[in-house]
Amino acid sequence: MRVWAARSAIALVTAVALTACGTNPGTGSPPPTPSASTSEHPPAGLASVLVQVPERFAQAPLDEPRHAQIPAGWTIEVIARVPKARMAAFAPDDALLVSVPATGQVLTVRPDQRTLLDGLEQPHGLFFAGPTLYVAESNRIDAYDYVDGRAVNRRTIADDLPDAKSPDLHGAYAHALKSVAVGPDGAVYFSIGSTGNISAEDRTATPPRATIMRVPPGGGPATPFAIGVRNGTGLAPAPDGSLWTAVNNRDDVADPQGRVRQDYVDDHPPESVAKLTPGRELGWPYCNPEGPAPAGFIRDMQTNPDGSKLDCAALPPVEQTLGAHSAPLGMSFAELPGYGPGALVGVHGSWNRRSPRAPEVSFFGWHNGTLGPQQTLVGGFQADDGSRWGRPVAAVAGPDGAIYITDDYAGAVYRLSP
Repeated sequence: MRVWAARSAIALVTAVALTACGTNPGTGSPPPTPSASTSEHPPAGLASVLVQVPERFAQAPLDEPRHAQIPAGWTIEVIARVPKARMAAFAPDDALLVSVPATGQVLTVRPDQRTLLDGLEQPHGLFFAGPTLYVAESNRIDAYDYVDGRAVNRRTIADDLPDAKSPDLHGAYAHALKSVAVGPDGAVYFSIGSTGNISAEDRTATPPRATIMRVPPGGGPATPFAIGVRNGTGLAPAPDGSLWTAVNNRDDVADPQGRVRQDYVDDHPPESVAKLTPGRELGWPYCNPEGPAPAGFIRDMQTNPDGSKLDCAALPPVEQTLGAHSAPLGMSFAELPGYGPGALVGVHGSWNRRSPRAPEVSFFGWHNGTLGPQQTLVGGFQADDGSRWGRPVAAVAGPDGAIYITDDYAGAVYRLSP
C-alpha cells in the first residue's frame, strides 16, 4: 500500500501541473465511455494518434503505422519489444518487470532489457510488497528479496498448485496461469483458474480450483478466500485495502429456455469486476451475472436448471461488469491525471464472439469505496473488419506518472503519458 500511495502522489502532482498547462483531458470533454473502440471510431474524449515506434522496434506488426485511441493531448510510444509479454510490476528502484510465461522468464525492460529470472514454470502474476517480489508460477507462488536489481533468496509461499502437469489432469488445463497480490495485512492472495468452461469438479478438488486463495501473514496453508471464480486473472488491492478481481466468465451459455444460440451467447454472461470479501461466492458454474451493474445472478440452465445446486438470487450482485467475452486480464489501481483514482484493466478482446469484442485498456473510477462504470482509456487495436494489431494484457502506473501497457499479441510494451 505504501508503494501505491507513493506513486499516486506522483501522479497527483502531475495532474496539478497538467491542469495548470491546460492539457487536462478531463477539462472541456466528458470522460471516455465503453465502445467497440475500433480504429476508425474513437469513443468520446479520445483522439486517434500515431503510435510512436523507434526504428529498432519497428518489426511486425509495428512495421507499419498504427493508430491508437488515447485521451486528447496524451502520447503513446513503444519502449520495448517482448514477445508474449504478460503481467507487469514496478520495482522499488523504478525498474519495470514483465513476465513471459511462454519462456519461463521474468524480464527487466526498463531502464535496460535483461533477464531477471529464468527457468520458471509459466511465471505470470508479479507483485511487490516493499522490497519483496512475489511471482505466481503455474504450480507455485514464490517470494524473492529484490536487492540491487536482482531477485534473490527464493522461498515458497504455496506449492503443488494445479496446472497442466498435474497427474490427475492429464495435460488438460484451460486457465493454468495465476496471479498474485498482497493485502495491507500481509496476507498473500493468488488465483487458481478453472480447468475448463463448466468443469464443476473444480469446486471440490484439492486444492479447490476456480478460487482466490489466501495465505495468512507469516505463512501457513493456503485456504479459499473467494469461490466460484472461473478465471480471476485480474487481482489487485484497492486504495482502501480491499481486494478486487476481474473475472473471465463462461462461454457457450444457454438462454433461459436452455438453448445455446449464438445471438444470446454473444452478449451473455458479462465479465465480472468484483470486490472480494471472506467467503464470497461468485457462482461459477451454477450461476451467471446478468444485466447492468450492479449485476445480479441467474441460474445456469445447463448446470443448475432447477436451482438446486446454488441459490443464485441469494448471491450479492457483482459491483461492475464488462461486455461478454471481453477477457479482462491484468488489473491494477492508480491515480490518473484528469481521471483521479481507479482501476486499470487490460482487456484482451473476445476470441469466440461473432462480432469480435475489441481489445482495450479500460479505466474504472474509484468513488466512495467502489468502482464506477467501464471507460475506454486506450483503444484502436481492432479494425472495423475485426482484424487486430494488438491485444493489451496489463497496465500499471509508473513512478513518472505514465502508464505502462503490455501487449502479448504485438509483443510490445507501451508508455502512455500526458
